[in-house]
Amino acid sequence: MVHNVPAPDAHRGRFTLNAAAIMVVCAIGLVFLGLSILFSATVAFKGGPYSYLNKQIVGVIGAAFVAFVVSRIDLEYARRHVWLVGGFTALLLIMVTIPGLGISVKGSRRWLGFGPIRFQVSELGKIAMVFCLAHYLALNQTRIAEFKRGYIFPLAIILAFAGLIILEPDFGTSALVLVVGLILLFLAGARWLYILPSLGLAVAGFGVLVLNNENRLRRFLAFLDVEGNKQAGTYQLWQSLLAFAVGGTDGVGLGQGRQQLNFLPEAHTDFIFAVIGEELGLAYTLGVVAVFMIMFIAGFLHLRRAPNLFQYLLVTGTILMICLQAIINLGVVTGRLPTKGMSLPFISAGLSNLLLMGCLIGIIINTQRTWSRTGLQRDGRSLQEMS
Repeated sequence: MVHNVPAPDAHRGRFTLNAAAIMVVCAIGLVFLGLSILFSATVAFKGGPYSYLNKQIVGVIGAAFVAFVVSRIDLEYARRHVWLVGGFTALLLIMVTIPGLGISVKGSRRWLGFGPIRFQVSELGKIAMVFCLAHYLALNQTRIAEFKRGYIFPLAIILAFAGLIILEPDFGTSALVLVVGLILLFLAGARWLYILPSLGLAVAGFGVLVLNNENRLRRFLAFLDVEGNKQAGTYQLWQSLLAFAVGGTDGVGLGQGRQQLNFLPEAHTDFIFAVIGEELGLAYTLGVVAVFMIMFIAGFLHLRRAPNLFQYLLVTGTILMICLQAIINLGVVTGRLPTKGMSLPFISAGLSNLLLMGCLIGIIINTQRTWSRTGLQRDGRSLQEMS
């Protein structure tokens, strides 16, 4: 009989357990930074900063509740209802485009209203697409190399969600859903021969949509000359870049920024990173970037314990939805990408995105707990075989 033999991958299990916990700690840190900077960014808004801060705190509490609920569900049991979730989400995405049901803001119908509460349905579409696609690819993992079952059918799932979102219209979220879906398809084993043409067609398709939309075409052309269009098409981006320049390395101090005085539109949502740059300086902006990098690395270290393809793809999609959304937001605010509304995860004001982030973090916590238990059970069987 062998006694006191350490589990073969016990140390690795502890490391990946900590890697998942790091993601949660990073998310909490970003939330607290977001609450602090939101108070400053809304000081000149109607209703005062406490109005927005209180709403955000309610959102954070709601996100924490969602994270707790998701962390306790059985993911394999939830899988049985994947098509019900996908169908319900698709129905909501259709409803939001119907006049009288969907709430229109600045020419886009992205919200459904429930009394005083508004919810952006495309946020639910992000996780629903990942959930449905992960289930399908895991169910057909032995047939991924086939053209129809390994490419056409999963691509139809991706395009169904991306297509409904683009009807709102919401080009940024639709592109995010499409990219994440194609990455998951590649990781599941689909052939490059199929995926590369899809990327090309997607870029061409978005190009055609932009060319046929006068407003978006004008915004894109203005982006090519930011300074020359600073009084019109790129005013928001120009003010954002000014905020970073004024903030410099040390920042002007929390609550002392100029952009909070209504110079920068959407300072509390899509462009909140510029407020961080102006008031807190280079160290904090680089710190935010570093935190998202840490979350990305920690998340993929966590994936080493995935017990099956479904959960591997589900968590991969979770990580990508957080980090790619952050990359898009940071790219837009710093002028690296054309201006497009996209919240900065955990920091920007907004109930819908906070609830989505709560759901995504809940999945990480869930798998942190269940994968560790699965690993211990596997190690236990190994010990019994050695005895």
